[in-house]
Amino acid sequence: MAVPKRKTSPSRKGMRQQRHARAVAGAYMENPDTGTLTLRHHASREADGSMWFKGKMIKKAKVKAEPTAEAPAAE
Repeated sequence: MAVPKRKTSPSRKGMRQQRHARAVAGAYMENPDTGTLTLRHHASREADGSMWFKGKMIKKAKVKAEPTAEAPAAE
């Protein structure tokens, strides 16, 4: 079993955990086009699958092909 060689200092522990505090610190921004809240420097994903970043669509939603009504197979 792996065992740490030295005790983790409070400073090092805080530096490791600071990424979790971003969401609490008010780092959310609102996308002006869609109105969704996302973390800064992150793309926002919409319900239809499209992605937005800095007010621009960077990935379009995939369009699902509708199943075509094929003729029944001959028996």
